[in-house]
Amino acid sequence: RVVLTSSKQASTTMPTRLHKNRKKRGHVSAGHGRIGKHRCHPGGRGNAGGQHHHRTLMDKYHPGYFGKVGMRQFHVLKNRKFTSTINIDKIFSLEGGAEAYAAAKSAESGKAPVIDLVQHGIFKLLGNGQISVPVIVKAKYFTKLAEKKIVAAGGACLLTA
Repeated sequence: RVVLTSSKQASTTMPTRLHKNRKKRGHVSAGHGRIGKHRCHPGGRGNAGGQHHHRTLMDKYHPGYFGKVGMRQFHVLKNRKFTSTINIDKIFSLEGGAEAYAAAKSAESGKAPVIDLVQHGIFKLLGNGQISVPVIVKAKYFTKLAEKKIVAAGGACLLTA
């Protein structure tokens, strides 16, 4: 059944006969004991006493909850250190895989395809793998080995912002 409250919100109520405390009628302390009594918040509200009377619980189940770790960094700029990476052997997969590699291989001398890694959301080129065709790669960062392999294949590394 639905009862309208003063704030005009519908709230469902359970009939009294189904409430748990119907069973406890006539039993003086209703299951809360005569000696200890059922007081409001005997241990404090919420996380109270974490460093005092609830310390064993906090140390056992939440180690490291209190205290500090590391150095403070003022004016944190998020994403400054984010650098997604790719290896040399995977750069042609960004541009179309085998077709892009074949086109780079059959290109005239003096011409090389340009692969802009930043357009694909990749900022750093790593040197794992082999490359045998000249290619111009644009990226924010190159490892020494990646640059060495690209230049050895007749390509070039261009830094972009």
